[in-house]
Amino acid sequence: MSKLKCIVVEDEPLARQVLEGYISRVPFLELQGSFEDAIGAMEYLRDNEVDLMFLDIHLPEIKGVTFLKTLPDPPAVILTTAYHEYALEGYELNVLDYLLKPYEFERFLTAVNKVKTQRQSHPENGKDYFFVSIQLKKVKINFSEILYIESQKEYVKIVTSESSYLTKMSTNEIESLLPGARFKRIHRSFIIAIDKVRSFNSEMVEINGANIPVGRGYKDVLDLL
Repeated sequence: MSKLKCIVVEDEPLARQVLEGYISRVPFLELQGSFEDAIGAMEYLRDNEVDLMFLDIHLPEIKGVTFLKTLPDPPAVILTTAYHEYALEGYELNVLDYLLKPYEFERFLTAVNKVKTQRQSHPENGKDYFFVSIQLKKVKINFSEILYIESQKEYVKIVTSESSYLTKMSTNEIESLLPGARFKRIHRSFIIAIDKVRSFNSEMVEINGANIPVGRGYKDVLDLL
């Protein structure tokens, strides 16, 4: 398993330092940045891929939960706060865990292991398909038929050689279902099937007549094509 790229959004310097220290002790975590407010984190997330965000609820200007609601395709989230009464609202937003300050390293490790377990729960196990929920039923999608996947707020559109499907899930969630050797994210909002690429340049990838943009933080993926 590759390292989980994570960021910290925490306005208290001491709490931020504790989190950074804990992250440095976990081999499968890689800290990409620390931010004292939601604005800085928002700017970073706009152009960079992040697997996990440690998010304080009580932030200046924009509160953590409010910030989370504005993200069309949030990474996995672990909330941190000194106030337990916000736990229910956090779980309604599908956060993976809730760290109540002050917390020890062992509790932190339990939380991040949940993220690791979720990522490993969909290994490349030989199946060449998966099922998604579409209009109250489960629909089988073959990997070999997928051209690309596009994020559309809280939904993703799966475009295949025969049709397209809209299902309610995040890009990160569907990415965890896909075999990494066959599919790559080239933009915050797009995942492509590598073998379906007809042509490409530094700005665009063409698949079945569709021109798909390459995000600034994903240029290195083009080396795999």
